[in-house]
Amino acid sequence: MTDTSSAKVSRNVIFLVLVASLGYFVDIYDLLVFSIVRKASLHDIGVADADILSKGQFIINVQMFGLLLGGLLWGVIGDKLGRIKVLFGSILLYSIANFANAYVTDVNTYAIIRFIAGIGLAGELGAGITLVTETLSKEKRGYGTMIVAVIGLFGAAAAYEAAKYGWQTAYKVGGVLGIVLLLLRVGTFESGMFNKVKESGVSKGNFFMLFTNAERFKKYLYCILIGAPLWYVVGVLVTLSPEFGKALGSAVPLSAGEGVLYTYIGISIGDIFAGLLAQITKSRKLTMAVFLILSVVSSFVYLGSKGITHDKFVWICFFMGCTVGYWATFVTIAAEQFGTNIRSTVTTTVPNFVRGSLIPINIAFNAFVVHYGMVTSGYIMMVILTLISLFSLSQLKETFGKDLNYIEEEAGIS
Repeated sequence: MTDTSSAKVSRNVIFLVLVASLGYFVDIYDLLVFSIVRKASLHDIGVADADILSKGQFIINVQMFGLLLGGLLWGVIGDKLGRIKVLFGSILLYSIANFANAYVTDVNTYAIIRFIAGIGLAGELGAGITLVTETLSKEKRGYGTMIVAVIGLFGAAAAYEAAKYGWQTAYKVGGVLGIVLLLLRVGTFESGMFNKVKESGVSKGNFFMLFTNAERFKKYLYCILIGAPLWYVVGVLVTLSPEFGKALGSAVPLSAGEGVLYTYIGISIGDIFAGLLAQITKSRKLTMAVFLILSVVSSFVYLGSKGITHDKFVWICFFMGCTVGYWATFVTIAAEQFGTNIRSTVTTTVPNFVRGSLIPINIAFNAFVVHYGMVTSGYIMMVILTLISLFSLSQLKETFGKDLNYIEEEAGIS
């Protein structure tokens, strides 16, 4: 290969990583914009103050259900038709839904549109990470997924800033961001590994393949379970910070929007350190274990902060974010566990199933609250989820530096 050809390939790879990163930026923006504008938007459409918590949980649960279905839909499409088609289709659906969200006037319509937006968003991260892991070398793909996560997670900061101009403006900005990203994706190229599999007669995007073999199914389930504590921290501990603030005796109301902002700034920084630790130790499993334990420490600091002040809340959210900054590492582990013919299905469904796990997590948390109150229930759920995650992590094999150019049916269980 000539120097000119090498330079062109390098520029194409850099552009691909950038496009995947911006896709995750938009993904995070929309996932968190509801948490940020929850109170203001529900209040404006006529929801009583006493019902804001229950109606808000209903809407976010419906959105998460959309992510579950969308993860399956886009994952299968990614393996059957290509990763690029997912990147175009998912962002188009997301953009349309976000524009519509700015004009809702009742809870049911709000929930339906969030459901559609959830389906659209479901393809972004999985398709992007799949493309990056299949395009970069096995030694450098960890850096690529780290960049995707770091740039993407600043979508939380963008959502927080846009929300300052009103919840309707925040949704419109999200729609515009999606259209801009759609235009940027013109010219992106397909994964070489997928193109090879595309020409073969092997089964592609067969979701049921994950359930026809006990070992493969367990591996898939463990990949989902190792990420649950992160979404519990964001979806419960931070999103419900106004309610936790009251339970902790805060003198001032805590802002979920502000908490989400600083948590995701922390996650971005945590992702950098997690990525570097994995590269240095050559172990994604060790990195995950370290961060899972640190996340318990940070959540306990939060739940033990009686009379929490605004400044302390902000710093604790940042600390919690840093300790759950293993999202890129977690998704990379999932991508590296399976063959090319079902890699998109796995990498797209796993993070969305983790997000969707917020539904049973919310149900369990609310059941505990009835008997033990907000704070004690917060402790109980964090301990349970972390123990499950550590066990699941122990059952997975190390994948750092693994060659991903193989077919699941041919290679069997790696």
